[in-house]
Amino acid sequence: MKALDLFSGPGGLSLGMKRAGIDPLACVEKSKDAVATYDAHTPNAEHHHSDIRSISFGRYRGTVDLIFGGPPCQPFSTGGLRRGTADSRNMFPEFIRALKEVGPAAFLAENVPGLTTRSRIHYLASLVSEFEALGYNVSWNVVSAADYGVPQKRRRLIIVGMKNGTFWFPKPTHGPDGHTPHVASGSVIDKAVPLGEPPDCPVVYAKYPDPRRSPYAGHVYNGGGRPIDLSAPCHTLLASAGGYKTHWIDTMDIAPDYSAHLMAGGAPRDGFVPGARRMSLEESVLIQTFPSDMWFAGSRSSQYTQVGDAVPPMLGHALGSALRSQLEGAAISPLTHYQPEATLPLLVAA
Repeated sequence: MKALDLFSGPGGLSLGMKRAGIDPLACVEKSKDAVATYDAHTPNAEHHHSDIRSISFGRYRGTVDLIFGGPPCQPFSTGGLRRGTADSRNMFPEFIRALKEVGPAAFLAENVPGLTTRSRIHYLASLVSEFEALGYNVSWNVVSAADYGVPQKRRRLIIVGMKNGTFWFPKPTHGPDGHTPHVASGSVIDKAVPLGEPPDCPVVYAKYPDPRRSPYAGHVYNGGGRPIDLSAPCHTLLASAGGYKTHWIDTMDIAPDYSAHLMAGGAPRDGFVPGARRMSLEESVLIQTFPSDMWFAGSRSSQYTQVGDAVPPMLGHALGSALRSQLEGAAISPLTHYQPEATLPLLVAA
């Protein structure tokens, strides 16, 4: 099957789709470094390093089966909905324009789960209506990458449309609803020996900590990075990682004891956290399920951004395999697939 990858980043979704037998004919991405990274692993695709609004997609009509990608979408509040949909930074209209010009058999869009919250779900409902007006049967759900073997608790909104039939999501393969436990971050991160060079950003105790029951949650240390529980999937990697927002490995097991100390009413500590080291780029690559030897273009900061922004290839493979088999007419079993019971508000014309 042939596809277009819109807002491709370094190509995490494309790598998963290729494993599922879906071949990207072209990608669209504004970041020069991300396009260079994508070109290194998928050189046969046409690479559009430009603003999507300047690209005409009519040339791909009749040759593309699937369009996929993650359109940038600014947060929408109920009060600011009209302004939000007109915001030039919202790229869903361009994703929809590509669907109109190409007319593929199916599409897959991924985005932040925040679009399903009360203040933004009306915008999601309007998107679903637009997709349906183009002749697509739409399914959507918030999925966790950890449920498909990724050692990371990364939740994403997935919207799938098919011209014929209705998409059934693959059932989780890992975790309480799967047939095997979640993959622990410690399976790819060595507590004692770092892989690569960690950022030189010391971890400091917060002056006014806000602990939670879990020693790996809450605001207990300064910066956006959190300690990692190596016995479980990692926190979601951030595109802003590479500095003080990089998660860290607690090599001296300070976090559990300090959390218990705070929850018992103990006084906050100050200074540097002993034994804390930030996650390296190489470790981040493995947490995202990129190939260990994959090359990333640009500065170290750009590489962290590319990794943190991407869809884990393993999640892309699970979704791509399900979509391809269903487009090819494979029978669906409730034992391996499911349809989410998603409800949306009715849209009433003004």
